[in-house]
Amino acid sequence: MAASGWRRQRLLVLCYHGISRFDEHQWRPLSYMQVQLFRRRLEILKRGRYNVLPLGKAIERLQNADLPPRAVALTFDDGGYDFYTSAFPVIRKFEFPVTVYQTTYHSEFQRPIFNLACSYMLWKRRGDFVKIGREFGLDERLDLTTESSRAKIVRALVLKAESENLTGWQKDKLAAGLARQLDVSYEEIIVRRMFHLMNGSEISELAAAGVDFQLHTHRHRTPIDENQFRREIEDNRRSLRDMGPRAIHFCYPSGIYRKEFLPWLRAEEIVSATTCDAGIASRQSQALLLPRLVDTSAASEIEFEARLAGLPYLLRGTRASRQVVPAAAGRASQVEH
Repeated sequence: MAASGWRRQRLLVLCYHGISRFDEHQWRPLSYMQVQLFRRRLEILKRGRYNVLPLGKAIERLQNADLPPRAVALTFDDGGYDFYTSAFPVIRKFEFPVTVYQTTYHSEFQRPIFNLACSYMLWKRRGDFVKIGREFGLDERLDLTTESSRAKIVRALVLKAESENLTGWQKDKLAAGLARQLDVSYEEIIVRRMFHLMNGSEISELAAAGVDFQLHTHRHRTPIDENQFRREIEDNRRSLRDMGPRAIHFCYPSGIYRKEFLPWLRAEEIVSATTCDAGIASRQSQALLLPRLVDTSAASEIEFEARLAGLPYLLRGTRASRQVVPAAAGRASQVEH
């Protein structure tokens, strides 16, 4: 199957988010993968003689019908510190090219990403009911017994930060206060850089080592106003300007996209944009709505190999989902890291 003519005409873009350094894979197994499992994924690519191409070259060759057999592109979203410490050392050993879609606000503001840190701290107290002060705008007795109840609390905290237009430092202070109420060490999270992005010097170091850094917006959000949307790209590019050639490839934060975004991306001279829609790209794929395989710890080796070969996509008629998100879903795209 992997050597078929059908597969040769198609590009599989692999997507990863985080590599667990502590217990992140237990907290969010669909976002964080243990390094041993990630290493095994790359061993499968090597053993299967997959051609791992630089993203830009892969898209160019896809459009020119010039792909080598078993074409794959390797991408990471967000650019977390865990990429620097845990993912890249493994990738370098295999000598695979990789693209990091780097969001940049938290590269400059070196504090934990607010919503992730809050979610993690609540998870650390999972199963409990915890009393907190009124200053958080929440029920004074938090129900932390289920994933859904914890998610509602995080959402309420994010909405509070939005409605009060809190700065990065103010949100950090709010997270630190929550940590005290939960009896969780926020200082340890900071020292470990658990929810930090790579800083400028780390990005520069990896860019010099051959990592391709591309666009993921500055604040990890896609406003539905054109000027604000394009400013996100402009600020993202500004922050990445010393990392190599002008960035021309884009990834939708959280995989959320709308039809309005496409002309705005073209106006910013974006060549390709990737989604989190499951699929394998062909010449017929919309260049600004490219599907990917979001690989997670939940997939077995057999499932992973089948997806690399393209079997699930062939069985369903090779038609990747391209449904544009309805307007009601737009608010989720406004939640910044």
